Parts: sequence; structure tokens; C-alpha cells
Amino acid sequence: MAARPRRSTHHRARLRRHHHLLLLIPLLLFLLPPLSAVLFRHANSLGRRCLFLAARHTPLAGRRLSFSIVTLSDESRGSRGRSFRGMLNATARNRRAYAAAHGYGLAVLPPEAVDRSRPPAWSKVLALRAHLHRHHWLFWNDADTLVTNPTIALETILFSVIGHTDFDTSPDLILTEDINGVNAGLFFIRRSKWSERFLDTWWNHSSFVQFGSTKSGDNFALKHIIDHLSPEEMHAHIRIAKMQCLFNSYPWNWMAMWKSLHALIFHPSTTWKGVYSDGDFMVHFAGLDDKRGWTSRILKEIGTP
Repeated sequence: MAARPRRSTHHRARLRRHHHLLLLIPLLLFLLPPLSAVLFRHANSLGRRCLFLAARHTPLAGRRLSFSIVTLSDESRGSRGRSFRGMLNATARNRRAYAAAHGYGLAVLPPEAVDRSRPPAWSKVLALRAHLHRHHWLFWNDADTLVTNPTIALETILFSVIGHTDFDTSPDLILTEDINGVNAGLFFIRRSKWSERFLDTWWNHSSFVQFGSTKSGDNFALKHIIDHLSPEEMHAHIRIAKMQCLFNSYPWNWMAMWKSLHALIFHPSTTWKGVYSDGDFMVHFAGLDDKRGWTSRILKEIGTP
């Protein structure tokens, strides 16, 4: 039997290089999330723009519009350790200071306002329906949110999305979207008959209600309604901000290794548009455990108690 030919030195060197590269892949995957945390935290200084610069310098013409921030929580422990207990108190001073500085209303509803027939997140619909007639615009805030750049006014954010300041010709619902689609944690809704019907429709989508999970079903219902609007109605009444970080930034939780890697690999553009960076208007601790801990950390970083 003929002897097997010996592999060339060049071939063996190439195999060693491939072997070394294979060993580097797990290391790179391990280092990518913490390294990306440093990059994302400085996204704005690296050139990302959440707010159109022109919006900062555009005077608000016409009558002074009435705004109110609306929020609530049942202060429950939540599911799988995702507790909202104490969040209203933890964020109260932050929200009060921002509303007072800009002359906005603030409606912080007590736990008694939560409809116990559904998960607490659904009660945002009832809260907005009850307050809609009192102001031109309502700005819904989930309890696990903070204002991190109070110099940015709500009027400026709306102008950045809508492009004008005429209340009567404005769309009715201003949203952001993340890798899962539109998000119900932070959004603007305008006082109008359309908004009243929309909120009623949202509440009546009771088949989406979920118990015993980190998902309540309200966000799925919202996405379902929007997905089934005609193009004409969508264009007339809804705007989705081009940049999620305009008013709904998510902190980069690189400790959730596989979730972070999935976002980086499969949704890099959307992740970049929505990750929290210094200078962003608001941070939203969506999908995070230890919300009190995250709140304390961010408040300390921005220099407020």
C-alpha cells in the first residue's frame, strides 16, 4: 500500500491559523457585549442624532398647548422577579421636577386606579381615556421610566416627529418602535375623537389579555390594531419616530449575554437607534429585572437624588 503523502509545512501552518481563529470566536463573542456597552453609552458623542437639531431652534407658534404626563403602577412584585414595587416613589421627584420646570400637568394614579380584572399594564388605557379631555396632549409614561435630559421639552419632541406645531392638523398617536415593533411604554396621544375611539378599541381587545407572564398582552393588542389600520388611516393619525432614542431609550444590559448578542447580530441598526446614551431625553427599563436598582444607578449618574 502506498504511503500517505505528508502534509506540507504551508498546509500545517494554515490549519494552525484556522484553529487559532476558531479559539478566538468564543472570546470575541464573550467580549462583544461589554465592549458594546462602552460604545453605546457614548453613541450620541459618536454622531448619533435622536433629535433633529432644527427642532431645538424652532419657535412654537400659536397658542400654548396643554400637556400632561400620565403614569400609574399597582406597586406589585410582578412576574419572575420583575418587580414594580416602589417604582412610583423612586421616580416621583424626577417626574415632578420635569413637569414643574416646563409647566406640564402630572397625573400619577394610585394603585387603586388599576383595574384588577386585567394585568396592571392594561390600566394605562383607562387612565388615558379618563384624562384625555383635560389636555391637548397626554404623554404616557410607564412607571419604570426616568427623564434623563430635562432640558428637552415635549413640544420639541413632537415637532421633531410631526414637523409643525399646528394642533388641529397633527396626527393623534406618536410612538416609537424597538426590535419587537411599536412599544406601549412611552407615547403621546392627542385629544380627539379618533383618539377616544382608538383607546376604546384597544381596551376592547380583551382576547390579548395575558396573566402569569412578563407580558400583559396590551402591547400585542396595540401592535395588532396598528397592523390592521388602512394605509390612509395610518398616515392621517399615527407617526412612529425615526429614532427610538428620541423619547424611549433602553439601557444596554450586556449582562444578559445571549439576548444582547442576538440584538447586536440580527438587529444592529434598530439597537443603535434605541440604546440609551448620555444626553438622551428618557430611559425606559423595559424588560429588566431589578428596576429599583437601575433607577438608583441612573439617577446617581445624572446627578439627581
